[in-house]
This record gives sequence, structure tokens and C-alpha cells, in this order.
Amino acid sequence: MASTTRRPSAAAVDRRAAAEARTLDVVEKLLAEGASFTELSVERIASEAGLSRSTFYLYFRDKTELILRLAASLKTGTFDIGTDWDPCGPADGLAWLADAYLSIIRHYRGRAATYAAVLEVAGYDRAVSEALEAGQQRFIDRVAVLLAREQRAGRASTGLDPVRAARVMIWGGEKVIAQHVTTTEDDGEEDARVAGELAAAHWYGVYRRPPEPAAGPEAQEKIATDEQAP
Repeated sequence: MASTTRRPSAAAVDRRAAAEARTLDVVEKLLAEGASFTELSVERIASEAGLSRSTFYLYFRDKTELILRLAASLKTGTFDIGTDWDPCGPADGLAWLADAYLSIIRHYRGRAATYAAVLEVAGYDRAVSEALEAGQQRFIDRVAVLLAREQRAGRASTGLDPVRAARVMIWGGEKVIAQHVTTTEDDGEEDARVAGELAAAHWYGVYRRPPEPAAGPEAQEKIATDEQAP
């Protein structure tokens, strides 16, 4: 007689999901309070989440799986930002790009301690660094397709390498955002300035959009006069 595998009940599935979510919330809370993920013990995490050590290991293989889950949740939503962007659409391209960067910065800003912990662990755990690299590659692939389309339409330089340019944009942008979010205080106005700088660098650099027209002779004369005024 063939054996059958008993599936967990809906109540058991719900209990597990609730316990896992509670554990992740506990870790984020501890990180926000200043705890170091590397120094956090499984015993403390389990205790704070109302679990035994053995139950913790029923839900998470180890701390690496836990930080991978946190890293995945951090990326949720960021990939969707900008999927509907048309660089030559009715919206101002530069302003739209700045808004997109600001949305990403504010997303990470709200979970800065968790973001810092993920980056810290990625420095010594290959599984975590590979997960972050895979996330970056998704962005690179999408931007490369967009740049290639712009190039075919004659709106980007024929000398542009879409894949290389996309790498510069994503690798560089992520480094700037990580440094900004994890080392500065929460300041919405400064976040907007950083987003604007990133947008301008990529709009005029990667996307090769022409700069704004230089001031005409009358405007230049006024500027010179203003500079000479006491």
C-alpha cells in the first residue's frame, strides 16, 4: 500500500507564517536599537520572538537564511519603481528619475539599520553577497534593455555600450545610496538633493541627454554684473 504524506493543516501553516514574521520583526527591532547582527545569538533572537531554540531551527536553517529573508524583503517594491517610465514621454525625464531615486532612498531610509546589517553580512558571507549581486543584475538587465532601445531610436549615442553603462549606473547608484542611508541622519531635504544629483549624473551621463541651454548674452551679462556688485 502506497504511503501518503500528510500536509500541514491551514492552522499550522498560519502559525508558522506568524512565527516567522514575528522573528523577522524582532530582529529588525533589535537592529534598530543598535544591536549587531553578527553578535546577535540565536538564543536571544528565539527568546525575544517567544520561540525555543529548537523551534527557531524549524523555521530558519541558520542566521544566514534569516538575513537573506530580510535582504529579500528590503528589495521588495524597489524593482517595481520605474517600470512604467518612458524617457521621452510627457513627464519631465530628469524630474521623474529624481523622484524614482528619492523613492528608493526613502524606502531604505525607513529600514536603515536592517540595510546596514545586510551590507555588513554580505562583506563576509558569500551567500548573502551573491543574493545582493543577483538583485543588482535584475536592475542592470532592465536598464540595459532600456538603453539599447533608446540607442536604436537615435536618442542615445551610438558609442554607448548599454550593458556597461547599465552596470555603471546600478553599481554606482547603489553604492551612493548605501553610503548615504547608512552614514547620515534622516533628512528628507538632503535625501532629495542626493536623489537629484544621481538623476542628473545618469540623465546627462548614461542617457547622454544634452545639457540645458547655456544662458544667452543678456543673462550672462546680468550674472557678471551681479557678481561684481558689492
